[in-house]
Amino acid sequence: MSYALLKLIHVGSVITSFSLFFLRGIWLIKDSPNLRQRWVKILPHVVDTILLASAVALAFKLHQNPVNDSWLTAKVFGLLVYIGLGMVAMRFGKSRKIRIKAWIAAQCVFAYIVLVALTKSPVLNLF
Repeated sequence: MSYALLKLIHVGSVITSFSLFFLRGIWLIKDSPNLRQRWVKILPHVVDTILLASAVALAFKLHQNPVNDSWLTAKVFGLLVYIGLGMVAMRFGKSRKIRIKAWIAAQCVFAYIVLVALTKSPVLNLF
């Protein structure tokens, strides 16, 4: 598979994954019954699997690994934090308030991951 196609799949799944997470968060805030629909519980896992597989394929194709590339290490750790916050937001938060705070925090971590990917730097110089 070509690099261009892999990158297209990866970026497309990033956008789709975040869009679904954002929508689920809005439904969480509104206490919508849409959160309990079957497709809402399945589709994000399918998209995230594609996202992870395309990330690994890109890393292999470009001969990158988290041990040698600090920006990639930062993305992997950011991803783990994002997943943890997402789990609190969508499933394990003990209160609605905690779940919403975790959802907001996860979006901040997502922004960090995207910025690291764009700059290829784990340290963001925002000022």
